[in-house]
Amino acid sequence: MEPLAVALGLVGAVWGFVADRISARWPAHEDGSVRRVDWRTPIVVIFGALALAAVPVRFGDSSERALFGAVFAALVLLMATDLDQRLLPDVVILPLFVVGAAALVWGGDTLVNRQPAWLAIAVAIGLPLVLYVASLPFGEGAFGGGDVKFLAGIGLLTGALRLVLAVFVGALLSGVVIVALLGAKRITLKSYVPFGPFLIIGAIWAALLPAAS
Repeated sequence: MEPLAVALGLVGAVWGFVADRISARWPAHEDGSVRRVDWRTPIVVIFGALALAAVPVRFGDSSERALFGAVFAALVLLMATDLDQRLLPDVVILPLFVVGAAALVWGGDTLVNRQPAWLAIAVAIGLPLVLYVASLPFGEGAFGGGDVKFLAGIGLLTGALRLVLAVFVGALLSGVVIVALLGAKRITLKSYVPFGPFLIIGAIWAALLPAAS
């Protein structure tokens, strides 16, 4: 394995632990409590290690490594906050719009596969809104505003096709996990399971797919 991948994997593991501890305190819990290390901590640590280790493996250009290293680090923090508080903070999500817009203007982003900018923008806006409207019959929180903004930002950054794949993988993974938790009787049909972590995994998976020739 590339030495840089190993180094970034270690950095990602440390950042995952830090992100978990941040999420235990920020945004502040309503009751003022600070969550102790629990089952969420190793999940975020492992996720951080794998996400950052994958950056130099997938991306060879130094500018792309810097771009997606920063984006993946932000997604690790989002993973931590959503697991802890079912929240995707705007202060982390909104910069994704800036980064995505910059990538479209830059024009060298391999992830959009040289698709027209209008297509990436249309799908980045349209797909999250369609999912939000479709979720309304299932009650408040089934697909929240944070999920909408997150997917819009990711869509601008990765392009139309990868956004669709990210949602597909996220939905598939969430279904598998929910069925497993139901089978183990850890949750019931009335339990709330945040969709954000699955979308984040789907987004990173889609970003790591090889570029189209």
